[in-house]
Amino acid sequence: MTGTIDLAGDPNIGVYARVFDDIAVVHPGAPDAFIEALARELDVEIVTTFIQGSSIIGSLVAGNSQGLVVSGLASDEEVAALREYRDVLLLEGSMNAAGNVILANDYVAAVHPGMEIDVAEEIGSFLGVPVIRLSLGGIKTVGMAGCATNKGILIHPRANDTEIAALERVVDLPIGLGSVNMGSGLVGTGLLANSKGYLAGSVTSGFELGRIEEVFGFLE
Repeated sequence: MTGTIDLAGDPNIGVYARVFDDIAVVHPGAPDAFIEALARELDVEIVTTFIQGSSIIGSLVAGNSQGLVVSGLASDEEVAALREYRDVLLLEGSMNAAGNVILANDYVAAVHPGMEIDVAEEIGSFLGVPVIRLSLGGIKTVGMAGCATNKGILIHPRANDTEIAALERVVDLPIGLGSVNMGSGLVGTGLLANSKGYLAGSVTSGFELGRIEEVFGFLE
């Protein structure tokens, strides 16, 4: 359920994978030990694919139990691999790094504040959740400034009251400030979590792990 790990020596594990309650999407070159840890600690089925030929899956995929939002530059083969598990929405235009610009769970989708309103509304409709345009701690790439599960949302430690209130208006979940990897406020870059467990980047401190466990409800 808990632990720290790196991916080939890199603690920024959230850049290279995207986790949901039932599946984890990982690039085919990920080490076996990393894939095995995801399957074991988060109790997920592993889906291996590149997205637009890239290994930065966490930056290019977002979604929830209803569907996946993926860079519009993904190939037909890559999209087909994901469609075995979810409906897929392709995010077109210049703001297409879905995992960077969308923070989502089954209750809300927060999107980059500069995203066009019609695109944001399409994402919310596709995922079946309210959508809000938001920054976190002034960071517009909300998908990396936070990590959301169906049990809680951990966000950038500099998130202000207005940003927190915007989330609180649409979700009834614990929302907490935190960091990963010895002080990085880009929580999504160093944390993979779902309702069943989490894995944090290998240099995440004990204090940071405690905060993760508190917000996501993993305290014993």
